[in-house]
Amino acid sequence: MPCRPFHPGVPARQGSAPVLPITWTSVRLFIHVTAATVWVGGQLTLAGLVPGLRQLSPDAPREVAQRFNRIAWPAFGVLVATGIWNVIAVSPVWDSDYGRTLSVKIVVVAIAGTAAFLHARSHTPARLAIFGALSGSAALTALFFGVQLG
Repeated sequence: MPCRPFHPGVPARQGSAPVLPITWTSVRLFIHVTAATVWVGGQLTLAGLVPGLRQLSPDAPREVAQRFNRIAWPAFGVLVATGIWNVIAVSPVWDSDYGRTLSVKIVVVAIAGTAAFLHARSHTPARLAIFGALSGSAALTALFFGVQLG
């Protein structure tokens, strides 16, 4: 059954709205968003689990975090790789609102990655808290700027 063409302002029948084509752009963005889901969502989930993990065992948060890192760091690598792919594909004008927003996002991603690296190597509660909070905040901020870029 053929789909009727999309006409702005004309409501589509249920089930007949246009579907976006599968392109390298949609694949690239899907991979990038999936990796961001693991990186950012995992940090938020782990932060919510830490109090309960401490009740199970004082070592449980560290053990769970080490296992999470086996998933999170490859996801971060995929984010960086697909981020570079995005920049190459978009060829932004750096002296524009888009380019400046992208520049801020890149800096925030670097802060998130550095803070997560320092958090993973911290041994004092204060450093764990500071770098964990900085990493999570920066990851959420990068996510926000990513949404702004479309």
